[in-house]
Amino acid sequence: MGRVMHPIDTVAERIDERHSDPVAGALAHKEAKLRQILGELQSVVVAFSGGVDSAYLAYEATQILGAGALCVTADSPSYPDRHRQTALQLASAFGFNHEIIQTAEMERPEYRANAADRCYHCKHELFTHLTAMAAARNIAAVVDGNNADDRGDYRPGRKAAREFRVRSPLDEADLTKEEIRELSRRAELPVWDEPASACLSSRIPYHSEVTAEKLSMIEQAEAVLHRLGFRGCRVRHHDEVARLELADGQISLAVDPEIRKTLVRELKAIGYQYISLDLQGYRSGSLNEGLNIQKMEFRRQNTE
Repeated sequence: MGRVMHPIDTVAERIDERHSDPVAGALAHKEAKLRQILGELQSVVVAFSGGVDSAYLAYEATQILGAGALCVTADSPSYPDRHRQTALQLASAFGFNHEIIQTAEMERPEYRANAADRCYHCKHELFTHLTAMAAARNIAAVVDGNNADDRGDYRPGRKAAREFRVRSPLDEADLTKEEIRELSRRAELPVWDEPASACLSSRIPYHSEVTAEKLSMIEQAEAVLHRLGFRGCRVRHHDEVARLELADGQISLAVDPEIRKTLVRELKAIGYQYISLDLQGYRSGSLNEGLNIQKMEFRRQNTE
C-alpha cells in the first residue's frame, strides 16, 4: 500500500522540486515577492486595460486584497471596444471589483498634437483620475502593469507615473513579460497568450494629429483583420494609406486571393484609398523606429 501523503510532505516535495528546477524556483520567488508587495500596500487602484499584464496584476491584487483591489478601466476614443469587452469579461469571470471611467486625453492639445511624448499626456490624464479616486476612497496606492521588460523601452508614460507616485508591482517583483504569461496561464486567465496591445493612437505617425475620425478608421480596419483570423497585427494609419503589419507566418494569408480581395474591399469602404503590406511584419512600436535621438534625450532627462 502506498504511503498516505501528509500536507507537510506535499509542501516539502514542492520545495524540493523548486530547488531541483532553478527556473521554477526563481519564478515562484518572484510570484511570492509580488504578493508580498500587494499585501503590504493593503489597498490599491489597479489601472486595468484588459491586456495580459494588467489582467494578471488585477487577478493577483484581487486574490490578495479582495475588495481592497479596485480595478479601473479608462474608456476613451483611443481604447478599442474589443479591449473594453475583454476587460468586462475578465472582471465578471474572476470577480474583480471593477469600474469604468471616462478619460479626456482627446481634449488635451498636447495629446492631439501627437509629438513623441504623446503617451505622457495620456498617462497624465489617466493618473489624474486614478489618484483622485484613490484619495477620495482612502485607497493606499495606484498601481499599473509595467513589467521588468519595459525598463529599456521608450515609454514617456513612465514620467507621468513617477510624478503621481504610481507603483509598478510587476516590475518591482522583477517579472518579465514571458513570466507573466506563464503565471497567467497557470491562473487560467484567457488573455495569457494574447499579443501585446496598445492604444489606437499608437498607429498614427508622430506629428500627425490624433483625431476621433482616424481612431475610428483604425479600429474598424483592425476589426476586419481580427475577423479574418489575423492575430498580432496593426493597421498603421498614413492618411489615405493603411499599412498592414502582420505577425510572422500570416503575411502569406494576406496575399491569398480571396483574403486579399476582402481586405481591399472592406478597408476601402472604411475610407482608405490604398492598402499596403509591410514586408517587415508586425513589430511593437514600429513608429518609434525614427526616434533614436529623442529616445536618448528622454532617457538622459529621466535618469538625472
